[in-house]
Amino acid sequence: MRAKLLTLVALAILVLSHPALAQDGEAPAQAAQAAKAATESQVRAPDTMGTLVSLGIGLLAVIAIIYGCAWIIRRMNGMTGMNNQAIKVVSVMALGARERIALIEVGGQQILVGITPSAIRTLHVFDEPVVDASNPPSGDFARRLQGMIGRSWNAPTRND
Repeated sequence: MRAKLLTLVALAILVLSHPALAQDGEAPAQAAQAAKAATESQVRAPDTMGTLVSLGIGLLAVIAIIYGCAWIIRRMNGMTGMNNQAIKVVSVMALGARERIALIEVGGQQILVGITPSAIRTLHVFDEPVVDASNPPSGDFARRLQGMIGRSWNAPTRND
């Protein structure tokens, strides 16, 4: 009984607070005005060219921001004072899934280091350079590749 009474009171408050329902004389006028506004908005076609131009400008702005951020990051890496010519990795050999040894040249001296996921340890410091880092590898594959790079890449002609 109490729930029904509360429901009726809530319904009465809703009816009295809504302006279209509270004033019967203005309800049809407001409904007609709303219908007229709805038909006018449907008659006016959206400005598709303006929308496309706005969308294109927004897309170009996002792409420009991405390129600008990439340029700034590249410039910031150069300002950190890193000198990549001081340390050279001469050779790396994998020993396991995550373990490897590397031959590093620092100031004309070569150092053999062991690299694991948790540590890097010096294995040996060589008095004389073991491998010349400036010379390219002299293997058979390297020689053939250098020979192919020097040749022109035109297709061979057939003499049929």
